Amino acid sequence: MNRNQFALLLFLLVVLGIAGLMVYNKQNEVGKSTDPAIGRKLLGDLPVNDVAHIAIKQGTNELNLVKKENLWRVRERNDYPANYSEISDFLLKAKDLKIIQSEKIGPSQLVRLDLVPGSGTNSALVVDLKDQNEKEIRSVLLGKKHLQKSKGASPFGDMGDQGWPDGRYVKVGAGSETVALISDALANIEPRPDQWLNKDFFKVEKIRSVAVEGPAVTNAWKISRDSETAEWKLADAKPTEQLDSSKTSSVGTALSSPSFTDVITSSSPEQLGLGKPTVVNLETFDDFSYTFKVGTKTNDSYPLALTVSAKVPTERAPGKDEKPEDKTRLDKEFKEKQKKLEDKLAQEKGYEKWVYLVSSWTLDPLLKDRAQLLVEKKPEPKKEEKPTASATEPLKPLDSATEPDAGGVAPQQ
Repeated sequence: MNRNQFALLLFLLVVLGIAGLMVYNKQNEVGKSTDPAIGRKLLGDLPVNDVAHIAIKQGTNELNLVKKENLWRVRERNDYPANYSEISDFLLKAKDLKIIQSEKIGPSQLVRLDLVPGSGTNSALVVDLKDQNEKEIRSVLLGKKHLQKSKGASPFGDMGDQGWPDGRYVKVGAGSETVALISDALANIEPRPDQWLNKDFFKVEKIRSVAVEGPAVTNAWKISRDSETAEWKLADAKPTEQLDSSKTSSVGTALSSPSFTDVITSSSPEQLGLGKPTVVNLETFDDFSYTFKVGTKTNDSYPLALTVSAKVPTERAPGKDEKPEDKTRLDKEFKEKQKKLEDKLAQEKGYEKWVYLVSSWTLDPLLKDRAQLLVEKKPEPKKEEKPTASATEPLKPLDSATEPDAGGVAPQQ
């Protein structure tokens, strides 16, 4: 190939490259012009601060999150406080949802994408956002999740043909014919009341005494200690009863960070076993008193109702030989502690209105029989019985006067 031929070939390559780039840009412009919704916000300019009611419904399952007196509550759980963080995150996310693809489709395609409201298992999940006057602000239907098929082996195991959810098909308004695809699967948006509850709970700290009384009076017990580091002592212990420290070590921290799985609203106290409950009384070194009524265990969970009271000191007694320069500091520390205890009491008194479903591992360290707290007695060794004569035992030797000689004949007198 001479120089002229090489130059001609290079020129043709440049022309083809420019032509290809022009075709690509033209196609890209055409694509953009045919789908102007791409990049726009799904819900437009959503006034999140005006939202006071979020209704989530799918089939026969319904959830209502309602703001009352500036506090979000779960209507299906007797207005139990909702998780504000979860609600806030959802509203801010909804405000910024953007369309990455949109298309007008027919009724058959809506069914295929789970975007038809109804009572079926594949019906759309309907989310209605309303203001304080129950006026609809936005309504959106959430359909089938979009799955991104894995190109390689997943570190979480084989995903098969399902792939990983990376988006969701949605429709704004029940009457709209346009379906949009967003880049968020919104997997946490479900009509499950327990998922939206505020799971903050009471905390029993610095336990001084624990008393448990169940249906069987003989199993009642009470243990106490003189300080947070002292050994537990069993009240009314019999001479043969000795506490096993390895079995009581978990009692002091059993309810230091408890949680619950749900709030019970549909059963009567009798159905829950709270008519004749196991009663647990705890007192702390901060003079807090807790009474827990525990019902019948079902599926590794207990129903629990509680009451709490406290004696918060109102005045500080000056210490012996207290210096004037220390008074200001000590008074300030006392006021801070007093305020902390008052806030704790006010918060925990609020938990008295409901009955909770609590996992068994939270309460099992306290729900023990009296015998389960004691040192196990070692079985006493069995006393050896005096042997009795038998056919196999050797006979005692006879008296020499009657003992036969070697020939078997007794000597003559």
